[in-house]
Amino acid sequence: MSAIAENKVRGENPFTELSADNENWQPTEVESLCMNCYDNGTTRLLLTKIPFFKEIIISSFNCDHCHWANTEIQSAGRIQTQGICYTLKVRSKQDLNREVVKADSATTKIPELDFEIPAFTQKGSLSTIEGLLDRAVSGLEQDQAARREADPAVADKIDEFIQKLKDLKDMENEFTLVIEDPSGNSFVENPVAPQKDEALTVTRFTRSEQQDQKLGIKAEDELEEEPAGNDLESMRNEVLQFSTNCSECNAPAATNMKLVSIPHFKEVIIMATNCDDCGHRTNEVKSGGATEELGTKITLHITDPSDMTRDLLKSETCAVVIPELEFELGMAALGGKFTTLEGLLKDIKDLTVSKNPFVSGDSSNSDRTEKLVAFGDKIDEIIAGKMDVQFILDDPAGNSYLQNVYAPDPDPELTVEKYTRTFEQNEDLGLNDMSTEGYNP
Repeated sequence: MSAIAENKVRGENPFTELSADNENWQPTEVESLCMNCYDNGTTRLLLTKIPFFKEIIISSFNCDHCHWANTEIQSAGRIQTQGICYTLKVRSKQDLNREVVKADSATTKIPELDFEIPAFTQKGSLSTIEGLLDRAVSGLEQDQAARREADPAVADKIDEFIQKLKDLKDMENEFTLVIEDPSGNSFVENPVAPQKDEALTVTRFTRSEQQDQKLGIKAEDELEEEPAGNDLESMRNEVLQFSTNCSECNAPAATNMKLVSIPHFKEVIIMATNCDDCGHRTNEVKSGGATEELGTKITLHITDPSDMTRDLLKSETCAVVIPELEFELGMAALGGKFTTLEGLLKDIKDLTVSKNPFVSGDSSNSDRTEKLVAFGDKIDEIIAGKMDVQFILDDPAGNSYLQNVYAPDPDPELTVEKYTRTFEQNEDLGLNDMSTEGYNP
């Protein structure tokens, strides 16, 4: 534990990506009490990162006296601004091998069996779908001997249900797995990344006040009074600054915030954080206005390398689609960004290829690596103007923008469509009032 504490004090990032090349990277060992035999055992702690996800702490306990063992994970990241829900149609035995991070705040459901594991009843785990089923079976079997003596009828019913869970692994019938996590810190692997996974649906939602309370977040009962002199005009001419912590090393940092007006569009809020300790930089953009009455779908036919210089605003509710690559980047991925088309394409390549531990190290396999590297090459071809593709920004909140270089005249390669949101999209945006403009039953 001292090594972890020392890194934190120095502002270094103690979380390392999994790699077989790092021989010096060892788990931290701590002597701790065994809760089975009450003798001393050993806990090992490993701080690492999950591809397309975030930092986690893996802990493993083993007792040499009674040979009891236990493993669990904890999220080392912050509680996200929105909750997340993964709905997976499990159709084959290959789906059972998908990696899953289940935070302790997540609820797991299998609707076909009317089965639910409530939040905070299990420790967080890094496993597979098959591992989740095995863990559920193990938990139900744990007290069966005592149940059989106290109430044989109940024990028989639980035996029947345990057999149903075991039968799921034979894949005689498809079933649905739902993992809903208000903290936003759970994860289900997409094995065909960067392509869209047709079997997996990922939605984000606004937490309720009750969920905020369970997560230990203090809900604000009322808005604070706006200080005198902080009107809209003064905000346009001033860079505001507030204290925060670095998302990489957790050292104290400062975030700058500025209200910026985009020509032919609207005002946005740009936030930038620079960490003096580790040098990590982030920037994020949020819409300065409310959710629009209609969603917006912007389609650009990329015909020339000069298109890469177009200014682009991608809100955190916007999906990015490139049909020719069968690629879709879901809502909230990469967050909000104000950049150029080239900048966003490079960020997409970094997310799926350059910074993806699945491409190298212990987690890699040849087929996946070749597919992701080929995808990165195609992104480079688009940036160089060597591929004729459609680039689509689909934002149900209507708060995204792509520059019209012919403004105020129409752009022959750019189309902007307004559409009525579906009920599910209103749910994702936290618009639960069915009288809201843009609701489509």
